[in-house]
Amino acid sequence: VQLVESGGGSVQAGGSLRLSCAASGSINNNYCIGWFRQAPGKEREGVATIRSGGGTTSYADSVKGRFAISKDNAKNTVYLQMDSLKPEDTAMYYCAATPDRCELFWVAVGFNHVTYWGQGTQVTVS
Repeated sequence: VQLVESGGGSVQAGGSLRLSCAASGSINNNYCIGWFRQAPGKEREGVATIRSGGGTTSYADSVKGRFAISKDNAKNTVYLQMDSLKPEDTAMYYCAATPDRCELFWVAVGFNHVTYWGQGTQVTVS
């Protein structure tokens, strides 16, 4: 499985960006796909997840009401719509996918056990 992100960039506070994560390879209906982010000097943290089967979503408290994760099964692509961006959203954003275990996005150092990663895309909010 390969994950390729796109859509990062620089935006002013209050603006919007949409990140895309295109997956190639075999992702069945039992995967958890989502986004982590890491700011300089900070731990990598989970941002949002969506289940490949069913589409159940989860969000970090810091982004609830501002970010929305969605998927297009026909395109094998997951999106992260980010609205009302704040300077504290500035980070490298990584798409990730792992079989079944969405909890890995939320527990301390759970990212160490996530199976697949994209290369990351920078989001800068000023």
